[in-house]
Amino acid sequence: MMPDRLSRSAGLGFRAPHRDVFLAGAADVRWIEVHAENYLCAGGARLAELDGARAHYEVSLHGVGLSLGSAEGLDRAHLSGIRALIERCAPAMVSEHVAWCAAGGVYFSDLLPIPYSEEALDVVARNVAQAQDAFGREILIENPSTYVAFADSVIPEAEFIAEIARRTGCGLLLDINNIYVSTQNNGGSPLAYLESVPAARVSEIHLAGHARMTVEGEDVLIDDHGSCVDPAVWALYESALALMGSRATLIEWDSNIPPFGVLAGEAALAQARLDKDVPAVAEPCHAR
Repeated sequence: MMPDRLSRSAGLGFRAPHRDVFLAGAADVRWIEVHAENYLCAGGARLAELDGARAHYEVSLHGVGLSLGSAEGLDRAHLSGIRALIERCAPAMVSEHVAWCAAGGVYFSDLLPIPYSEEALDVVARNVAQAQDAFGREILIENPSTYVAFADSVIPEAEFIAEIARRTGCGLLLDINNIYVSTQNNGGSPLAYLESVPAARVSEIHLAGHARMTVEGEDVLIDDHGSCVDPAVWALYESALALMGSRATLIEWDSNIPPFGVLAGEAALAQARLDKDVPAVAEPCHAR
């Protein structure tokens, strides 16, 4: 298994509504996640805030703009900016998504899916290797949430990301909510997915809430990071911990952000499971 660089405990995202709590060191967590693209600047208040947060917490640097699934390759200027940020904040972990979000120099405001084909596998593995060479360190890649399946997909998703890890030596950021959303939308067993993941490569886990919509009479789950962790996702998380042991676990909440106490409560529920003190019934999460 890869060496630990991030505490095997529950963490929270460093988001603007709760900036003062984090800068005061008042959050009862050991680590925080920051989105890399929010800090690609030469200086100023944002970087000063990041420096202030680092004084209290370990940092996991999570990218949303590298576009690892892009057949055009990676943007060298973007790589350079991320590398400079890594050198400045010395994060415990660096991660990105198995997705694409840029083409022809244009960046889109979403993480777009890729087919799980041999060609796409070559592209993503090449881009992950390029990113790791540029950063001088391994990165983690995160499994996406998906809503439809490509006709060209011939490799199961868990095998696809496992093969990227095998080829490049990268690690995995396992998003439990994404596994649940994708398997509910497209079919398949979330537990079978977990069992196909190389546990030794997993260094971080994400948990989040999702929304339910009805589209043409069919239920569709949307990974919106805007609510409490669903009971079914908590159960899947417990299965993941039983399979692979404790891992650094982030509570993601990026829209409809509630009072800090709600986030702290969700982190406490994750920590209880990491501490092997799983409650028989999860306490209700009241987001207001």
